[in-house]
Amino acid sequence: MDISQAQEPDYESVRVEYVGFVDPYAMEGVAVLKSDDGKEFHMRAFSGEVARYIASMAEDNCEPAAPPSIYGMVSEICEENELVLVKAKVYESGQVLRASLYLTGRKDIVLRNYRASDAITLATMYNIPILIRRNLLADPMERMHDLDSLV
Repeated sequence: MDISQAQEPDYESVRVEYVGFVDPYAMEGVAVLKSDDGKEFHMRAFSGEVARYIASMAEDNCEPAAPPSIYGMVSEICEENELVLVKAKVYESGQVLRASLYLTGRKDIVLRNYRASDAITLATMYNIPILIRRNLLADPMERMHDLDSLV
């Protein structure tokens, strides 16, 4: 797979619109990813710690704060090896969300099947495109109807 290939038609570019918590103890995170045409994907079932990282990077557009994190480690490894993260692609794999990370530098690298929440955190940190399969996106009103049916 060529890292510089054109965007596949079944993927849409999204941004992090909202980050919060599902529970009052901030143990489980939730994120709303939104496309330019207003379609959304609500992602949950990731740690509150990851949600805090996403929120702080989205607000401050900065690198991870102390204490050192896995995101800081990835950043250091990339810097030492002259690699740049250029995009993250989120997709379903069975019942879970996974992601591929695309890096370029002396050599193009695609890291496959990583946690989507970590990929979104890194993409937010580097302000790079987050691509998500179109079939995961829905109109906000459709999402509300889906949530109402759960109650």
